[in-house]
Order: sequence, then structure tokens, then C-alpha cells
Amino acid sequence: MQQTILVCDDDREIVESVCIYLEGEGFATLKAYDGTEALEILNKQHADLCVLDVMMPVLDGIRTTLKIREKFNIPIIILSAKSEDTDKILGLNIGADDYIAKPFSPLELVARVKSQLRRYNQLGNIGGTQEQAVYKCGGLTINDDNKEVFVDGEPIKLTPIEYNILLLLVKNAGKVYSINEIYEQIWNEEAIGADNTVAVHIRHIREKIEINPREPRYLKVVWGVGYKVEKQ
Repeated sequence: MQQTILVCDDDREIVESVCIYLEGEGFATLKAYDGTEALEILNKQHADLCVLDVMMPVLDGIRTTLKIREKFNIPIIILSAKSEDTDKILGLNIGADDYIAKPFSPLELVARVKSQLRRYNQLGNIGGTQEQAVYKCGGLTINDDNKEVFVDGEPIKLTPIEYNILLLLVKNAGKVYSINEIYEQIWNEEAIGADNTVAVHIRHIREKIEINPREPRYLKVVWGVGYKVEKQ
């Protein structure tokens, strides 16, 4: 089944170039040139992944990502001319799954798109059948068949990356994973400078599953080593 990528950037040449490479790899593409247009397209047509520029007129990529996350759980890759860590963290903070700094190689972007879609598909969000598996840790429950997370019976909404990290730790409750181990398990690539990326996602998970994220019941840090989900 052909997958569709929405590419949104106010620079039309970038949109055209990226779409040419994506289409060359067998993807269908949708084109938008500001955040408002991207949201209109998503409300009318299906997309499997979004590539969004940060600096756009009308509605920028940050606010667009926030609005997408209100309704959709598809992977989002942020593009930005800014390469500082603070901008990368901002993109991840507001719900993006990956970040690429401009200027970038279209081939690298295509590789990132494929990587994000592989992880997304492994979650079972697109077709596929697998045995039902339910993992419990105290009041935390993960139904890996329906990709649902509950805390004390209340449903919790996670992004695909957040879900994968939590599932890894819950399935191996009590085991401590280093930042590099988490990154390599979830992103399926070598961990280079992964600290901020993993830390941002861990913080998001805590904010969603913990009553008091500063005193977590489930997702704990082992100082100098890594993270684990405490056995209950």
C-alpha cells in the first residue's frame, strides 16, 4: 500500500525537491506552503507522515505541530534553519518525532522518513495483525494489541516514540537502560548526542503517566546509569 507524505514549507523549491525524492522512493506526496494549508489538507486527506518547516507565515511549524497533535497521531519531522539544541528540544517538546536542521540532504530526509514510518508501522497503527499482549505494572497497563495505555483505568495518549519507549521499559520492568541503549532500541540507529532527545521524551512520558512527575512512581532515573520502570 502506497504511503503518503505531507510536505509543508513556505519555500516552494524545497517542497518540490523533497517531493521529487520521496516520489522517487515510491511515496505519494501532498504539498502545503504554510501551517494553515497543511491542517486543511490533513482534515480532508490521509497522510502517513508530515514534514514541517518551523519558520512559516500564517501559522508556523510549532503551532501547526501542536494543532496536528490535537487530532492525529502520525509521525512529524520538523525542519528548521536553526541547528541549536534548544530548537531541537523545542520541536520535540511540542510533539515532533524527529528534527532535521537546514541545510539538509534530501537523501537523509528520505532515510528519516522511512525510519519513522517503520517505527510507526511496528506499533500496529497501520494494518498488521499480532497476538494480543497486555503488560501491567501496578496501575499502569499497556495493551500492545490496541496500542492503548491506561493509568489507574484512565486512557493516556502517547506519541509513537513515547509509546515505544514506555513499552520497552514496561516489558523489561526493573531493568535499567542507558540513554544510548534506549536510543538505539527505539530509533534503530547509532546513538550520537542522544541525551537531550531521550530526556525530552522521558519527561513527556512522566508528565502523562505520573501523578507527580517530580516524584515518579513508575518511570525512574538511576543517576549516572539510565532509566527504568519500577517493578510494582
